[in-house]
Amino acid sequence: MKKVFSLVVLLLLSLLIAVSIIFSRANIEAEEQIIYWGVPIDTNLFGYYNIANGEIEGFDVDIAKAITHELTGDEANAKFVEVNSKSRVPMLKNGNIDAIIATMSITEERKKVVHFSDVYFNAGQTLLVPEDSTITSLDDLGPNDVVLAVKGTILADSLRKIKPDANIIELENYAEAFTALESNQGVAMTAEDVILMGILAQQPGGYKLVGENFTEEPYGIAVNHGQEEFLEAINQALIRIHENGTYEQIYAKWIP
Repeated sequence: MKKVFSLVVLLLLSLLIAVSIIFSRANIEAEEQIIYWGVPIDTNLFGYYNIANGEIEGFDVDIAKAITHELTGDEANAKFVEVNSKSRVPMLKNGNIDAIIATMSITEERKKVVHFSDVYFNAGQTLLVPEDSTITSLDDLGPNDVVLAVKGTILADSLRKIKPDANIIELENYAEAFTALESNQGVAMTAEDVILMGILAQQPGGYKLVGENFTEEPYGIAVNHGQEEFLEAINQALIRIHENGTYEQIYAKWIP
């Protein structure tokens, strides 16, 4: 009887362990359907917080939803986490997010830290100035003219390479940089053209873009090193949303 009882106990324990493993794996698989995207919330047109509906909206957000739909079958599996130019890579490295889609330019230096997807948007760096400014291009900037940029981006370094004597002040985000421009703390603000277009779209007037783009800024989706399969899946999803017209629809919705 003791042997029979022991055998029954062992069978029950084995069954409980098996059921536990099955349920644990089911939970893991369910969790794997969720993709946590790091997105900006202060960049009009690409990623900004809409107070009216309490949601983050923009081009980057919609592209992330489209990719999530391709990868999981449901765009609702896309969850969004606020990042900025300084916090996005540390949050990716710490596992707080699965991918960054936040107007992030692909550079050789950044490739040492993260993997980039294929280019999903081509931007270029330019200048935003008050409408009555006499500055018409980069050539008009003198060593005493303060140009405003954002920390954690490559924009300040790009400008310094072209104009080594440039007087640049870097601020925390685009909102702070534009506020500084409004209060005459600088003669111009530099950023990608589409980001500056987003700022212009929120203004009743008084500012303009000047000159041609003086850099090329290809945007990519960043994932952590060691996530090659995830990266390839994202690239394949990008191809599909181009082929099925989703990308074109999102572009037309957000880009002036």
